[in-house]
Amino acid sequence: MSSQPLEIKTHLADLLRAALASVAPGTTAEIQLERPRDASHGDFASNLAMQLARALKENPRKIAERLVHELPRSPWLLKAEVAGAGFINFTVAPAAKTAVVAAVLAKGDDYGRGAQKPGKLQVEFVSANPTGPLHVGHGRGAAYGASLASLLAFAGHEVCREYYVNDAGRQMDILAVSTWLRYLDSFGEKIPFPPNAYQGDYVRDMAQQVRDAHGDRYLHPAAAVLACVPPADGEGADIEAHLDGLIAAAKDLLGEEWHYIHQHALSEQLADCRADLEEYGVHFDCWFSERSLYDTGMVAKAVAELEKRGHLYMQDGAKWFRSTAFGDEKDRVVQRENGLYTYFASDIAYHWNKFERGFTRIVDIWGADHHGYIPRVKGALKALDLDAEALDVALVQFVSLFRGTEKVSMSTRAGSYVTLRELRQEVGNDACRFFYLLRKQDQSLDFDLDLAKSQSNDNPVYYVQYAHARVCSVLAQWGGDATTLATTDLAPLASERELALAAKLAAFPEMIEGAARDHAPHSVAFWLRDLAAEFHAWYNAERLLVDDAAQKQARLALAVAVRQVIRNGLRLLGVSAPDAM
Repeated sequence: MSSQPLEIKTHLADLLRAALASVAPGTTAEIQLERPRDASHGDFASNLAMQLARALKENPRKIAERLVHELPRSPWLLKAEVAGAGFINFTVAPAAKTAVVAAVLAKGDDYGRGAQKPGKLQVEFVSANPTGPLHVGHGRGAAYGASLASLLAFAGHEVCREYYVNDAGRQMDILAVSTWLRYLDSFGEKIPFPPNAYQGDYVRDMAQQVRDAHGDRYLHPAAAVLACVPPADGEGADIEAHLDGLIAAAKDLLGEEWHYIHQHALSEQLADCRADLEEYGVHFDCWFSERSLYDTGMVAKAVAELEKRGHLYMQDGAKWFRSTAFGDEKDRVVQRENGLYTYFASDIAYHWNKFERGFTRIVDIWGADHHGYIPRVKGALKALDLDAEALDVALVQFVSLFRGTEKVSMSTRAGSYVTLRELRQEVGNDACRFFYLLRKQDQSLDFDLDLAKSQSNDNPVYYVQYAHARVCSVLAQWGGDATTLATTDLAPLASERELALAAKLAAFPEMIEGAARDHAPHSVAFWLRDLAAEFHAWYNAERLLVDDAAQKQARLALAVAVRQVIRNGLRLLGVSAPDAM
């Protein structure tokens, strides 16, 4: 029997293909092999006979019996049996299972990596307005997006990680005027601070930076600021109109110097965001500026193209996109009566730009509150004759923090929310990244702070990392050279636990492929937890450093393979694999 590592699933598919050629010459079918949930049903199962039943006009169980009879002999196959309505269950030889150990040790960090796939794929995530510190909700989007991008790259895709910087529009104006109002306040110019402006201490910090650098250069009397601003209270008052009035007053009084306040606030918050994400282990290949879409004329071009194609109409002085023609609940304004473009117009231009840059697949990761945005963006792509199906939108649900049974309160502009940095400082990056992936991204998440900090087997990230550290500890006790284990005779691996552990390792590449296809990095977290459980059960039941040299070497090789696969999986999730706990 060959001792070379074997793709047993591919081998079984080849055996079935040969049997099919004997049973029904000229007939083709997609060979599907699944791992049964019940180990008593064998290692793999195929429904090939049921696929053929209609074409061959025969009972699927009879077809299955004929296929089994015609299977070529193979030293890797222990037995093949017909079950149920016509399934074929395969039980492979122990050597076929343990061969994966040699494959893992040979491929190392590349074990599980998929073949290179065609096309360029973009994952755009976080993309939070740079108007304040990232909060725990952004942290979940960052963990999901970074892990998904790493997973897709590992599965063989060419991936670009992108952050869309919303550096144009009203929210940045609100941040700038919030900073300026705090700056005026520091000089005693008392203007009631709007409740819908940005409240956090970071705004005062930016105001102080402006004062430290430029003194009273941007100082204007409160009376001058409020002269033409609509009231914030009283009958008929509109707090949004009041805030817009303050912005207009700031632009008028400051003139060109408004751009300094605006740029300072943007630069400070964007730099803080970058630093926070870098410390979190989240890196981007491209930071794309919304402002650049205006500067290059891309927004105007997109609106003009939609108008040329007959997808816009005028109403009340504004230009509307007929998004209802593409499944949206109502039509959407792209250019207001004052000539300014809407956020939606720049979003259309941005997505058109993605196609112009050659991306063949686009993954956008948005907060769950943007659900209604999907039909209008896809509708705009269709209207521009672009492939709307190439755009996948993953929605990330909200996060609730709990300390014990007590929920930690959060808010937005009020500045009292829990920041991502605070969460990381409390529980650590590893727990942050892993815990965020313990539920599918489109399900709400309760984040247990106490559990995330605990050093116990109840803490899933600790449990997985402990399996890695345990192998390191055993190797240190052994004192040998782990690289010599790559050529170890694996025949002594014969116990039920050892064979199950080897089978689990063999399933890693197909798990990666499935998780990448389904955009489901949480599957990797769940799978690693299961692998750690199987390893801990084996470790607790059987000694690794036994007296028998051959058995010791084989068990150490299996342990090192487990360590390698845990390390490969944790790397995709942005979680460290410590040598000691």
